Amino acid sequence: MSPRARGAASLSERITGLAQATEIAQGRLDDAAVQQARQVLHRAGERRALSADHTVVGFFGATGSGKSSLFNAVVGQDLARTAVRRPTTSSPLAAVWGDEGSRPLLDWLDVADRHVVGPALSVATGRGRRAGTATGGLVLLDLPDFDSVTREHRDIVQRMVGLVDVVVWVVDPQKYADAVLHQDFVQPLSRHGAVTMVVLNQADRLAPADVPSVLGSLRELLAQDGLPATGPSAPVAVSARTGDGVAELRGRIHEVAAGRAAAGARLEADVVHAAEELARAAGEGDPHGIDPAASERLTKGLARAAGIDMVADAAARSYRLRAGRHTGWIATRWLSRFRKDPLKRLHIESHDKFADPGVHRTSLPPMNASQKAAADSAVRGFADEVSRGAGEPWRRSVRGAARRHEQRLPDALDQAVARTRFSARSASWWWIAVDVLQWLAMAVTVLGLLWLLGLFLADYFQLQLPPPPTVEGFPLPVPTLMVAAGVALALFLALTGAVLASLASRARARTVRRRLLRSVRETAHAEVEVPVEHELAAHREFTAGLERAASSVA
Repeated sequence: MSPRARGAASLSERITGLAQATEIAQGRLDDAAVQQARQVLHRAGERRALSADHTVVGFFGATGSGKSSLFNAVVGQDLARTAVRRPTTSSPLAAVWGDEGSRPLLDWLDVADRHVVGPALSVATGRGRRAGTATGGLVLLDLPDFDSVTREHRDIVQRMVGLVDVVVWVVDPQKYADAVLHQDFVQPLSRHGAVTMVVLNQADRLAPADVPSVLGSLRELLAQDGLPATGPSAPVAVSARTGDGVAELRGRIHEVAAGRAAAGARLEADVVHAAEELARAAGEGDPHGIDPAASERLTKGLARAAGIDMVADAAARSYRLRAGRHTGWIATRWLSRFRKDPLKRLHIESHDKFADPGVHRTSLPPMNASQKAAADSAVRGFADEVSRGAGEPWRRSVRGAARRHEQRLPDALDQAVARTRFSARSASWWWIAVDVLQWLAMAVTVLGLLWLLGLFLADYFQLQLPPPPTVEGFPLPVPTLMVAAGVALALFLALTGAVLASLASRARARTVRRRLLRSVRETAHAEVEVPVEHELAAHREFTAGLERAASSVA
């Protein structure tokens, strides 16, 4: 995820963007990169609250580089102690131009040894046809050697290199290629070329013909460090002893101070560097995001884990059972009362429609290992799919968001089944028709039996009754035909009802399965997709913050 250029942003906008990205990165990215960004934000806030009219320039160098002598030469006064004994600088020394507003700044820098050299600087400037003067305060610091044998001195240098507005690296012909200087100091600040100066001191120790070649070698080393060897960071050869090049260096420093832009440029470089480090920690690429196909696969995986096929089958068997109680042969349908409704056995559709589904539970068996594995696989596959393309830290964060509610997911799926409306109490219209016909068949059968019973009793008591009528073409009397026809019709209706119930139960199972899928989809969205959506939104905000912090002129 590399910040994309979208035009130049102000320092305030960059700081706001870095603060946004840092806040989101907390707990998601590498702690070192986040901590570095927080330090930059803290330092930027403190520096901006102090004098904006002063530019802090620090002289950094190795033991024996003549740093303090050069400091005195640039200041024009012997403020820094110089001697053959090394090191000679044990604490920061400040030369100040423009005393007003400098004290809080020096307190923040923790510089106790201060010397006011003169008023604010005034430097002539020229920009094409326009010319004039600009003024600005200046704080010039002589600092301990970065390779000092004293740990306290090295700590001061490490702290100051992150606080000063302009860094002046002072090297000498013998140690300008020092690995400690380049690896520990120049390379980490290679992006700060606009506020970095490199000085080859003690040039008088070289033959005049050798100076250009040594400067060329120094430029190559700086280029390898990533520091541009042009502009302010172009190395300049000076001699504190003879004064050669000192005026040029002093002019560079004074011009930077008069421009009063170095502090902002340094902070801007720090913010951009911190944003790039966050981007590097986050990794390249953007997540694929949630699409309908991924949501559907998640829903189906969780539906398998919730056992909706078993519930749909129970709904089909429940339908057949209730259909049989309405359409079966009246003489035998009472036997179905001894069979418990499969949905009620699962504690489904037995709760009141006004009951709170949040407290209702089914009697489905707890998820077994296979079902739990199916749920975990569905969630993990969903997270991997929607985070595809992002850096590993963000993919890990999306996976964590998807599994945030994994402990309560089984219970949530159970509630999804419990709150599904199965319409188990509603009767199909054809049940009524078949039931009416069954009762008509029963009535015909009962009437036939009663007629036959009457004839039997009359014969038993030797009562003379006319013989029962017959239907032409049938040898049996009407009451016998009524019994036979009633039983036959009842059995035919029962068989037909069973066939229709079987067909309708399949449709009912499909309907129930669709409703269950809808309930599971709602649960999947609430328990898995919503946390992932929040994480993806955080990624977008993080990226936007980095783009604002690290944007540059396109």
